[in-house]
Amino acid sequence: MVDGSGCISYLNSAAEIMLQVSAARTLGVPLTQLFTDDGTNNESIRDIYEALESRRPFTKRETHLNLSSGHSIVVDCAVTPFQPADYGDVAVIVELQPIDRWLRISREEGIISAQQSTRALLRGLAHEIKNPLGGLRGAAQLLDRDLSDDSQRDYTRIIIEEADRLRGLVDRMLGPRRELQPSSINIHEVLEYVRQLLSAEPGVGERLKRDYDPSIPELMGDREQLIQAVLNVVRNALQAGEAMTPPSSITLRTRAVSQFSIGVHSYRLVVRVDVIDSGPGVPEDLAQSLFFPMVSGRAEGTGLGLSIAQSILNQHRGLIEFTSEPGNTVFSFYIPLEDHHD
Repeated sequence: MVDGSGCISYLNSAAEIMLQVSAARTLGVPLTQLFTDDGTNNESIRDIYEALESRRPFTKRETHLNLSSGHSIVVDCAVTPFQPADYGDVAVIVELQPIDRWLRISREEGIISAQQSTRALLRGLAHEIKNPLGGLRGAAQLLDRDLSDDSQRDYTRIIIEEADRLRGLVDRMLGPRRELQPSSINIHEVLEYVRQLLSAEPGVGERLKRDYDPSIPELMGDREQLIQAVLNVVRNALQAGEAMTPPSSITLRTRAVSQFSIGVHSYRLVVRVDVIDSGPGVPEDLAQSLFFPMVSGRAEGTGLGLSIAQSILNQHRGLIEFTSEPGNTVFSFYIPLEDHHD
């Protein structure tokens, strides 16, 4: 509850937990001191003060609040003016409903659903492409046998080679096709293999840094496929920042996260692998479609690396998410260490 002077006059226990403050130290304190001073919070606080003056209620959806503790929350905010029993100044009741977890579940379900829909579309597309490609290749082979002029046979060889190239492209779009071969693996062994592999390239070794949590237990996963997924993401990060002066740095970070949800499933323990780079960031126009096949921010890119990586993580009941701004882009792999608990 906020009184007519804009100070907090009441705070229940749920608000104390959400805002990470104590009622004893907050009563009588201006509302502005609960939040850091930025444009979003100023707007929300200004709306509350306007409700005090106009005596009109309002509701704001998906309001981002940066707490004075440094944390950020997303809430639905409902403000209702009322007249206290002692007929003092008009006060307002501020109701905050946290929706961070709901938004996360919704976003993750959208990613998983989009990935499944894309794979179904690609499977149908692959069937329609491969059938005529097989016919073209077979006809070119038959024609090649009947030609005696080597200069003419060069054309049939081009047809065969291009048909094979297109077939290979379609196979790569579909991602890994073999069944998972899970075994007990150490995620750091996977990361170290990728790091050593890339460090063999000129100028890459000094760009790769490590921040590992050695207490993370082993997980059940397909080593080769997880190497491919991490390699795709790290190589993308290296390529995105290689034109910078100096080239961007990449940090491989591991952490264990407890009581974590992926989509609608909850897990007691999840491994989070962060690929953090100081490059230019992901262009805004690609952010919503980055994991779709054939989407790339580079002219020479195939746009398949991230799509394949996401598909591999989905097969491991996991997910890849990212946040990006210039100088700090983080791709996070989430891999469960156990079966889910609904």
